[in-house]
Amino acid sequence: MASVSSIHSASHDKNTSAIELEIVALTPALRIFARRFLRSNDDIDDLVQETLLKALNSLHLYRPGTSLKSWLFTILRNTFCTNYRRQKREPTGMDVMVERIAIAPAQEWALREHELQQALTLLSDDRRRALTLVAAGTSYQDAARICGCRIGTLKSRVSRARESLLLMLGNHLRD
Repeated sequence: MASVSSIHSASHDKNTSAIELEIVALTPALRIFARRFLRSNDDIDDLVQETLLKALNSLHLYRPGTSLKSWLFTILRNTFCTNYRRQKREPTGMDVMVERIAIAPAQEWALREHELQQALTLLSDDRRRALTLVAAGTSYQDAARICGCRIGTLKSRVSRARESLLLMLGNHLRD
C-alpha cells in the first residue's frame, strides 16, 4: 500500500511537470512581451532566458489556480527593471569609455599613439607579443598556446608589460 507522502509527492511532481510544460508553451508570449522593453533579439533572448530561469527556480512560490502568464510577465518586467537600474548604476562596455574619456584633439591622439609604439618596442619580445595578443582580444588560453607557455606565465608577461608601459608613458594613463 502506498504511503500518503509518496502519493502527495507523485501528484506534486505531476503538477510541477504540467506547470513546466505550460511555461514552455508561454515562452513565445514572453518574447512578445519582452519586445515592449527591448529591441535587440539577443537582449530579448537574454531577458526571456533569465525570466524562465527565475521562474523555474521559484516554481515552489507559484500558486496553482492563479494566472501563470501573469506570474511570468511580472517576473520578466521585474527582471527588466532590476537589470535597467543596475545598468544605470554600473554602466559597462563602450558607454563607460565614451562617458569617461574626454576626447582629446587628433594631434594629441597621434602623439600618444607614437609614444605607445615607441614604448612597445622597448618591451622584451615575449612581453610585447603576450600583451598585443591579449589586447587584440585573444583569450589567455589561446595566447598562451601561441606563445608556447603556460597561462600563468602569459598572465605574468601581460601584467609586467602593462606595468612597464605605465612607467614609460607616465601614470597619467590610469585615468
